[in-house]
Amino acid sequence: MRDFALAPRTTPPLTGGLADSVFDTAVRTPTLAVLARRRPDAGPASWAEVTAVELRDEVVELAKGFVACGIKPGHRVAIMARTRYEWTVLSHALWAVGAEVVPVYPTSSREQVEWILRDAACVGVVVEDEQSVMTVGSVCAALPALRHVWQMDAGALDELRRRGALVPVTTVDSLRRIVLPDSTAVIAYTSGTSGRPLGCALTHRSLASPCDTLLAGWGHTAAPPGQQPSVLAFLPFSHVYGLMIQGLCLRGGILMGHEPDLGADALWESLRTFRPTYLYAVPSVFEKIYKNFLRAAQETGRGALFERAAETARDFAAAAERHRLGRGSGPGFDLRLQHALFERTVYRRLRAALGGRVHRATSGGSPLHRDLSLFYEGIGIYVHDGYGLTETSGGVTMQPLGREKSGTVGQALPGMDIRVADDGEILVRGPSLFQGYVNDEPATRAALWGGWLATGDLGTLDADGYLSITGRKKDVIITSSGKSVAPAALEQRLRLHPLVHQAVVVGDNRPCVGALITLDPDFVAHWRGSLTLHGDPRGREAREENALREEVARAVAAANSTVSRSESIRAFRILPQPFDQANGLLTPSMKLRRDSIVAHYASEIEAMYQARARLPRPGAPEEILSSDDADDVFR
Repeated sequence: MRDFALAPRTTPPLTGGLADSVFDTAVRTPTLAVLARRRPDAGPASWAEVTAVELRDEVVELAKGFVACGIKPGHRVAIMARTRYEWTVLSHALWAVGAEVVPVYPTSSREQVEWILRDAACVGVVVEDEQSVMTVGSVCAALPALRHVWQMDAGALDELRRRGALVPVTTVDSLRRIVLPDSTAVIAYTSGTSGRPLGCALTHRSLASPCDTLLAGWGHTAAPPGQQPSVLAFLPFSHVYGLMIQGLCLRGGILMGHEPDLGADALWESLRTFRPTYLYAVPSVFEKIYKNFLRAAQETGRGALFERAAETARDFAAAAERHRLGRGSGPGFDLRLQHALFERTVYRRLRAALGGRVHRATSGGSPLHRDLSLFYEGIGIYVHDGYGLTETSGGVTMQPLGREKSGTVGQALPGMDIRVADDGEILVRGPSLFQGYVNDEPATRAALWGGWLATGDLGTLDADGYLSITGRKKDVIITSSGKSVAPAALEQRLRLHPLVHQAVVVGDNRPCVGALITLDPDFVAHWRGSLTLHGDPRGREAREENALREEVARAVAAANSTVSRSESIRAFRILPQPFDQANGLLTPSMKLRRDSIVAHYASEIEAMYQARARLPRPGAPEEILSSDDADDVFR
């Protein structure tokens, strides 16, 4: 296909490994602040900057320690930790001695940890705390290759530095210089939404390629002129998206802070105090931020004002988009006037809640709904929606500057090719593709066809080369009437409602499409507090429950308005508990395990469809059926 993406500035070819960027920056700009870490004795609002030469020296100390422990080129060492400062130092120390990093989610189950460490034949693992040590310890008997377990919070890094004190620096330099671009750098395991995770072998070149391309073509947009760009890293480095963010920062001179706590309070505080210029997140984070804005406005009696401001933001952004794509004249006078009014009264306050300096962002992991993208653009934060996979080392597409189109994931990055097969599956090829799946040649052959990666994702390419993601091939639902339904768009639209936390569309071999819905506990509590119900206090809970079902039914109706009647949700059930890792219904990367969810809630799904079958008289207007009366959605 034709490459529509903005051509990058010339980028030098990679000649070594990922660790080289730390050493090169230390020589080129030794005093440049490259990382920021919290001061342990000064409270959460205080950040200490780490210069390029300080980072280089820490990397060398740990690299020497690994050499003293017998870690050699080609050895695989797992890092099982949250997104913290030590993750970055450890990974570059391992790359500096030619070792391969195996990221493991710290929330992984005992079975997942055992599988990954055994499949990758790890000789060592770095963990955070005693709980992780116990998890690894419980499976050590099944891991004959494992010789080292280092616990960060028990002084393991200081011990590595002590052990490496007598190792010459020249030893690390010699090992680093023999690392080739096509050497394996990371064994990144897929989410495992169906079956066991597969280990993707990613080279130094494949991981660096999308980072260098993005920095060359888009790096100047990460901060206003004259400011050093900064990024708060909170997405897991155990996922390729997080690894790409780390690579972008260290290869591009972008100041990176770490936030290991994904709780809302910790994240808000870090955004407020670190004040990033660029935000990387996943759609659920952007959805949550929007809902927090709305809830805060409603709690202060300004909910109606916020909703008018949000509508104006979306209208303004849509008009601006039509103009930059050559399809309209841009926002009219009245719309510009309204937008300017809300800029003074609403939008700048919303930006201040994110630290006040964020002006652009990137969403990845799954598609971002167009309405949400337009909202953020309208308040002054354009959110690029990008696309990539573990097998592509991250980014495949990006929005071309000056021709951004919300609702798509942009165009192919320079050097990448995209095709859409006859069945709608997206095929990609380019320099960032993985080497293959570790220990699974049949799976590798099934994924790679003549240099093209079969992504398993469904999508469309428009006449200008913009890619839209419509879902996962394996997630397509076939109803008993033979209708094919891609659930992603419906689920995405449902989650836009403030009360809806998660949604899973079901309906395989069923007469119609149904949905399992979980609620946002924070917004439900707020909603209940603002509800005014009259009558007998003893019946208040039942009336609240009925009112809630009616509100969720309105969210379902809004989602149905975006699809044909045969694809619409005709029954739904509100579940009392969310899908999470503890009940095995989410992967460590927070993706839905659809097969597990359907199996876990088989009786609820059956009851939902049986109740649907009891709808009265044929020919009567068809209504959306909610949960049966026995459901208590507040338990």
